[in-house]
Amino acid sequence: MSDLETLEALLLQRSLVFGDFVLASGQHSSYYIDARKTTMAALGQRLIGLLGLELIRNRGWVPIAVGGLTMGADPVAYAIARASLDAPPVIDGFSVRKATKEHGTKKRVEGNFTSGFAVVIAEDVMTSGGSAIQAVEAVRSEGGIVLGVLAVVDREQGGVEAVRRHGVEVACITTISRLGVKRT
Repeated sequence: MSDLETLEALLLQRSLVFGDFVLASGQHSSYYIDARKTTMAALGQRLIGLLGLELIRNRGWVPIAVGGLTMGADPVAYAIARASLDAPPVIDGFSVRKATKEHGTKKRVEGNFTSGFAVVIAEDVMTSGGSAIQAVEAVRSEGGIVLGVLAVVDREQGGVEAVRRHGVEVACITTISRLGVKRT
């Protein structure tokens, strides 16, 4: 079984549930992908790191760092950062807060990020693209250069197109169709 097939099997086993759900986008769905059950699993971390890094390199993106809107993007970004240590150049990680913190440094983008950095925005599940767009806007507002967005799973519900309308390319490790789930 390939790394991609193993990751897809893990997503199906751990992350996919059926029922009646309201997504962060406000859309209703008959299924939910709790990607954290895969992105925070040891095997999921290894696979996402390897596959995400490969996708970044295949796209020709050369980021200094990878990160996105906390908390869904965090394990994805950190997995890719860790994988890059074994296959340089090294890519560090960062997180984007949902709101600027009111204490300490009062930053919205935390970790290994400085104005002028070229970065990739990470996302666990792409639905409407809203979380990725928030992260893109936050990074751009702090002087970052967004090379692209990398998502683990594309629900194929318009998120990729929405992000592209903001002038950002998108790469997805897998899609809901590849997982064999009917889009709803």
